[in-house]
Amino acid sequence: MGVHIVEESKRCLMCKRAMCQLKGCPVQTPIPQIIELFRERKIDEAGEVLFANNPMSAVCSAVCNHMGQCEGACIQGKKGTPIHFSSIEHYISTTYLERHEFAPAPSCGKRVAVIGSGPAGITVAIKLAQAGCAVTVFEQRAEIGGVLEYGIPDIRLPRTLVQRYRKVMCDLGVRVRPSTTIGGALRIDDLLRDGYDAVFVGTGTWRARKLGIPGETRGNVFFGIDYLVDPSSVAIGQSVAVIGAGNVAMDVARTALRQGARNVTIYARSKHVSASSDEVEFAQLDGAELVYGKAIQEIDGNGPVFRTAIFDEGDAVVGYEDELDHVSCDTVVIAASQQAKDKLVLTTDALVANDRGLLEVDENGMTMMPGVFAAGDVVSGPSTVVHAVAGANRAVAGIMSYLGI
Repeated sequence: MGVHIVEESKRCLMCKRAMCQLKGCPVQTPIPQIIELFRERKIDEAGEVLFANNPMSAVCSAVCNHMGQCEGACIQGKKGTPIHFSSIEHYISTTYLERHEFAPAPSCGKRVAVIGSGPAGITVAIKLAQAGCAVTVFEQRAEIGGVLEYGIPDIRLPRTLVQRYRKVMCDLGVRVRPSTTIGGALRIDDLLRDGYDAVFVGTGTWRARKLGIPGETRGNVFFGIDYLVDPSSVAIGQSVAVIGAGNVAMDVARTALRQGARNVTIYARSKHVSASSDEVEFAQLDGAELVYGKAIQEIDGNGPVFRTAIFDEGDAVVGYEDELDHVSCDTVVIAASQQAKDKLVLTTDALVANDRGLLEVDENGMTMMPGVFAAGDVVSGPSTVVHAVAGANRAVAGIMSYLGI
């Protein structure tokens, strides 16, 4: 890898108006500056710049849709191969996490509660701790990471990397309360009563979105977001039908194949899938089959029942065939998006959610409840790690302004 990333860095044109940064990256990673520092062998300085801009850069380098973002916007890719910045970023970021000694910052006298320890929650906790806040993270599960730990398979994101962030937070003085749900015995009002000056909500979207079709309650039917939390608890069988064509569907398919399934088929309603091209290719490389134009109608005792789409020359669905397509399989996994759980809204009168169950915030990331901020999937709906970080960065700026620090 060393020779590869060194050669890659030499191919960078060091554009003054770098589209990889300005157009391609949701958090505006200063890519030319990073590459220049890397060329000069200033790895620690490069890591510091990356971490300050995006504490989750080590994760983003592993799971981002790079061709849809920074690498896709690289000028070198117009006539040839774009710079593989993800490889350079991964080396720098992981090296920085291993080498750097984090320590608590001088106290600013403010206390902040962070609900949820996914990418948004971790970003907020780290940045506010570095600003001198006393931060406590409340995580409903046993391990930190949210979707990083319980949603993205280990084949895409090593768990050792995710758990490294717990050490970073602890070294910064962040306190973590695992297995603690806010919205149950404890509520946001309790946090404010106990003297927290601000609260950040980054609880993600963990409630599966049902299809509303007959058969969803059958014993061999699972929701993708639930299955990925603990795949080993499911007897997946030999043949699996995956309903949906986003990144979660691809993760489900690849995980099922590694659990021993021999035949895994992903069914998409149209020919336009929401998963990144890289994830589709990896799923197919692993052995999954992708079938387009299948609109599920029900799940019977044998498996899913579809209507088959009719496409025009532009690949738009213009109708459906009369005959239903009955598919036999051992297991059906529905991966058709997810939504926010409503415990916080139901237990906090001042929080306002839209018709999708997502929290409404202003331009500073503050909810309708003064002092309570939110970002990540609980605001945007299911999205990517880097978009969660972008929202978290806005919320951090809003919190610091609100607290006067």
